[in-house]
Amino acid sequence: MRRVLVVALLSLLSLTACGVAAQSRPSKADSPYRKAADYSSDARGLSLIVYKDGKVIFEEYHNGHSADSPHLLASGTKSFVGVMLAAAIEDGLIKSFDERVSEVLTEWRSDPRKSRMTYRELLTLTGGLDSGPIGRPPSYTEAAGFGSKFEPGTTFEYGPVPFQVFGEALRRKLEPKKEGVMAYMERRIFDPIGLKYARWTMQAGQPNLPSGAYLTAGEWLKFGRLLLDGGKWNGKQIIKKSLLDELTKGSKANPNYGITFWLNRSGDSNANVAENRGRLGRLLGDREANTTAISKRGFGDDLPRDIYVAAGAGNQRLYIIPSEKMVVVRQARQGRFDDGEFLQLLLGKK
Repeated sequence: MRRVLVVALLSLLSLTACGVAAQSRPSKADSPYRKAADYSSDARGLSLIVYKDGKVIFEEYHNGHSADSPHLLASGTKSFVGVMLAAAIEDGLIKSFDERVSEVLTEWRSDPRKSRMTYRELLTLTGGLDSGPIGRPPSYTEAAGFGSKFEPGTTFEYGPVPFQVFGEALRRKLEPKKEGVMAYMERRIFDPIGLKYARWTMQAGQPNLPSGAYLTAGEWLKFGRLLLDGGKWNGKQIIKKSLLDELTKGSKANPNYGITFWLNRSGDSNANVAENRGRLGRLLGDREANTTAISKRGFGDDLPRDIYVAAGAGNQRLYIIPSEKMVVVRQARQGRFDDGEFLQLLLGKK
């Protein structure tokens, strides 16, 4: 009889403990990650991974997608270029962010504007170049031949040409070492973190740097983890943190765009943006391009100021949020999606 009472008491305590634990966890409907995932899925999202405090805490795939399915990053590809610039400076290929591009693109030296453009201005998209048609990157050689529209440092214009110009500059820097741009990116960034891309589109035999990468969500997460950890991977410093920190500094012309990353630094609408609508112009009508909206207002005044984002057409997103020790991957097909709404849900603000 005594043994029966003890077993019953233990069972009751176990049930009580389970009940308390269940109440302490957010219910499915109340979880911020659940809400963000549902919002993303309804907006034609394909993948959502949340990495926080050193581990993946949420991972789902939607609308027929899977963990093994690579997807086009589109302009999310651009942010690899900023990290390549940091690596090239660390390796002594480029002296600093403020080295003039014309030191290697010698044909620019006779142009009064292009001759003064720095790598920082080139890749904050404030160098003054004609940025080219969005979605149709020229070859490296063609990009280097594009003209100048503005004084360096005065105006932000989004487009593919500056990234292909960087490709040509790096190609020339690497030529004496008999190493190509793709091989350099693999050796300095991808191989040390075990990142495997599924496919990369090429332009005239060179990697398309504005928009060419196809990755699974899990592989893109590796890149975000490298950034969140200040350039370290498994305790080894791959790229100096001080150089990566430069990538998240906005320009005077656009405080909400650093070196290849979108930022959330200012909501005062004072960015000096020359809107390059490209093929989107017919679809947008009188509406702002998404790049213009973020340039002017960031992602939201009530969201962390330290957010920085690799972003591509179709609402591909890699969010790095250092204050939350968080990386978020989202891949999607084109749909109605609002970064502010998504991040508010994800961070439990709604």
